[in-house]
Amino acid sequence: MILRIKNMVCDRCKRVVREELEKLGVDLKFVELGEVETLAEIDPEKLKTVKDVLESSGFELLDDKRSALVEHIKTLIIEEVQLFKGHKPVQMNFSDYLSEKIGYEYSYLSNLFSSETGQTIEQYIIAQKVEKVKELLSYNELTLSEMAWRLSYSSTAHLSNQFKKVTGMTPGEFKKSTAQSRKALDQVGN
Repeated sequence: MILRIKNMVCDRCKRVVREELEKLGVDLKFVELGEVETLAEIDPEKLKTVKDVLESSGFELLDDKRSALVEHIKTLIIEEVQLFKGHKPVQMNFSDYLSEKIGYEYSYLSNLFSSETGQTIEQYIIAQKVEKVKELLSYNELTLSEMAWRLSYSSTAHLSNQFKKVTGMTPGEFKKSTAQSRKALDQVGN
């Protein structure tokens, strides 16, 4: 049985979900971002308990296919932008990557994502990239050009312009700011 779970955005989330499900006696085949596969079906009563336990930890069990598909899109983007998983070939654009990984035409995925979230996939990708730049700026480990390269920007200027458009300040101004505001990954794009 496959369970689709909202708000799983990091390895820590996977660990928490695994631990909580194992406490409930659910035998797991695998736990990935946004998805869990069990070795056996879960009866409706136990599934209600699973849903409640996940919600108490800040997750949401997705019941409908549309929401699950949107979460899958978000998970793939987060893996590439935030976690640098590197599954997407550098030369491949996100539209082709998402279509290939999910098995639907990009136009369908794009329309679904927009109708469910109120923003385009491109806007979501930009929001994730800007949030990653904020994180990298706060660590002060990479130059802006290294960040641009890692996040597949065509240039440092492109990254800087997009950052300013979203945040209202340049990366340098953000770095100097004492009120650096970052968002939790599950809140990016909301």
